[in-house]
Amino acid sequence: MLTTQWYVARAMVLDRYYRAKNSDDGVTTTEVALITGALLTAGGLLIAAVKTKLAEKIGIINGG
Repeated sequence: MLTTQWYVARAMVLDRYYRAKNSDDGVTTTEVALITGALLTAGGLLIAAVKTKLAEKIGIINGG
């Protein structure tokens, strides 16, 4: 479920990024930078969630 939501959100952000990057409507570099930052942040959060889940599975931490 989490991965499905992640893929949908990622697709929406990437769609907006590429439309902004390839458009001729005078998009600012700030908008492209903000979208890039959002992608990097979301990717980092996904990696942290996967690492935590993996640590729970192998018994390093107790997930409750």
